[in-house]
Amino acid sequence: QVEESGGGFVQAGDSLRLSCAASGGTFSSVAMGWFRQAPGKEREFVAAISWSSGSAYYQDSVKGRFTISRDNAKNTMYLQMNTLGPEDTAVYYCAGRYGGGHFNRADEYDYWGQGTQVTVSS
Repeated sequence: QVEESGGGFVQAGDSLRLSCAASGGTFSSVAMGWFRQAPGKEREFVAAISWSSGSAYYQDSVKGRFTISRDNAKNTMYLQMNTLGPEDTAVYYCAGRYGGGHFNRADEYDYWGQGTQVTVSS
């Protein structure tokens, strides 16, 4: 089970930090990731992080603006989002997986949170 928090309404250029708190069987996860879905669009990969090594992976459009991190002791993952723009408006989902593979493929993740809304006004 995972639960996201930290979404909100911000102005273009502002920052937000999303959190994803994991519990239960998620302790044995190999990696976790962030996806987002804007109205009328498919869910897309944003970033992922290896739970053991901390290696991070990003979608090209967020590289240099977003930073994914994790706190193993707290079983929590974060997404620091800087220089937000209207194109970042979406529901952001936290997801986890028990196996390796393609970290950018939503269908390879085993569990999902309910999502948190991020709205960026121009």
